[in-house]
Amino acid sequence: MRVLFVCMGNICRSPIVEGVFRKCLEIRASALVIEVDSAGTHSYHVDASPDHRAQSAAGRRGIDISTLRARRVEAADFERFDYILAMDQLNLETLRAEASAEYHDKIRLFMDFSRANPGAEVPDPYYGSANGFERVLDLAEEAAEGLLIELEKATGSAG
Repeated sequence: MRVLFVCMGNICRSPIVEGVFRKCLEIRASALVIEVDSAGTHSYHVDASPDHRAQSAAGRRGIDISTLRARRVEAADFERFDYILAMDQLNLETLRAEASAEYHDKIRLFMDFSRANPGAEVPDPYYGSANGFERVLDLAEEAAEGLLIELEKATGSAG
């Protein structure tokens, strides 16, 4: 099973969500074999580390995302990943525009896995204050639980 988290530049939201979900898997489902990655719909920051504010906020919650590097979504990702999860509607639409119709069912909003906020967007904190990064972490933790439940069912590992 493979999961790709996608935002615009791959230096704020998607690496935070990748880190949160990796931690969730480590704590709650270490036996599940799930490949996790993140990417951006644009190539603004290719090969850059996550934003220092994203790293700091994640670090305060015991999540190290410092080794991640930004990359752009590639055509092969649509075939390779089972779940391609966009952080917001704009990136969802961009992904669907780039993917052939056969892959559209793999592309969803990440927050659709949230029990409290299905259909919500993960707001881009890049131009805001440090509080925005904390909000991204809160939302990531919220939806990560629902995603884990979905993956457990999909892999027959639900307990």
